[in-house]
Amino acid sequence: MITRRDFIAVATAGVAGTLGALANTTPKPKRKLGVGLFSIEKMIDDDLPGTLKLLGQLGYQEVEFFGPYEFSAPSVIERWKPIAAQLGFKRNAFYGYSPKEVKKMLDDSGLRATSVHMDLETLRTQMSLSLDQLSILGTTYVALPALNNLEERKTLDDYKKLADEFNSLGEKMSAYKMVFTYHNHGYEHAPKSNEIPFDVLISRTHPKHVAFEMDIFWLTAGGAKPEEYLKKYPGRFKLMHVKNAAEPIRFAGDGGTPDQWMTLFPKMSDPGEGVFDMPSIIKAAAQSGVEYFYVERDLAPDPQRTLKNSASYLKPLLA
Repeated sequence: MITRRDFIAVATAGVAGTLGALANTTPKPKRKLGVGLFSIEKMIDDDLPGTLKLLGQLGYQEVEFFGPYEFSAPSVIERWKPIAAQLGFKRNAFYGYSPKEVKKMLDDSGLRATSVHMDLETLRTQMSLSLDQLSILGTTYVALPALNNLEERKTLDDYKKLADEFNSLGEKMSAYKMVFTYHNHGYEHAPKSNEIPFDVLISRTHPKHVAFEMDIFWLTAGGAKPEEYLKKYPGRFKLMHVKNAAEPIRFAGDGGTPDQWMTLFPKMSDPGEGVFDMPSIIKAAAQSGVEYFYVERDLAPDPQRTLKNSASYLKPLLA
């Protein structure tokens, strides 16, 4: 006959075993793996539906579109035309398809467009039109990829004004359940009046309305360390552009002009191939609150190789 003491012991062990089994079977929260489409711009320009299908098959969950779009400010579209011609792009996003058609392609491929890139001029002049279109995709993060107007980032006060504007834009976006997001490009680390502009942008903006997308390549080129910023500002970086460098990198100057960016493009490499300690960066990002990791090797010379290698390397790190 089993005694009361034995019964309690067995029951307790059973509960503990059940809880342990549940703990072992409860899926860990997975970070989302995506692709910044500027990495494979010619593939999507030539065949958007086919490329999205391929991304889904490779295990990607997200894509991040870049502009201009048909609903971008007309002046932005005009300025982009000679650049697009130089790069060999034939069409603007969404490459002859409507947002509704793109949404269906994404759904059919098991993908989402949680984040998109959009220029500041369009956000200033026709935000409502743009966000109405992006709402169809289910976009959450609208990221400013760079501050292209050099006159707007000359001084520390300029960055303070931009931070205030980012707060205002983000507050307006909240009506659409979207978040204004800033993507660093390296020049924000050149000191202004003994302060680092990037720190001003982060500390002066409201976490509810403004998020950040860390590009580890450009941040490193500006002389900063990804792990340090992730630790310093937990919860502020929600997205990350993941790529590596074939050799140590630094801007020749302050990183403030496109020619300095272009010089470093050939030094980019796939996430698993280069000098960055990628496991350490990914671990720090996960601890800091980064949710979306986008492979972005700007103008990748062999895009299909980059897509396959990056997926194989990053999926285990993000699991």
